[in-house]
Amino acid sequence: MTTPISPQKAPYAVAVEAGKKYFWCACGRSAKQPFCDSSHKGTGLSPRPFEAAEAKQVWLCGCKHTKTPPFCDGTHKSL
Repeated sequence: MTTPISPQKAPYAVAVEAGKKYFWCACGRSAKQPFCDSSHKGTGLSPRPFEAAEAKQVWLCGCKHTKTPPFCDGTHKSL
């Protein structure tokens, strides 16, 4: 498995819509961070799909090393 690139060492604050499906970029190569734009092709990494249960603000991982993808768990503080 390829190691992801860390586009930033902080989470992305994102307002999600209830019932909408999102694809979080797991490789770090997307130009549309924190979401996938298919830049992962050939890396061995794949985006992480998730559906928002409710409309709210979430914190999506920006370092790509979270243990709770796609959500930030603070791992960026130790990189």
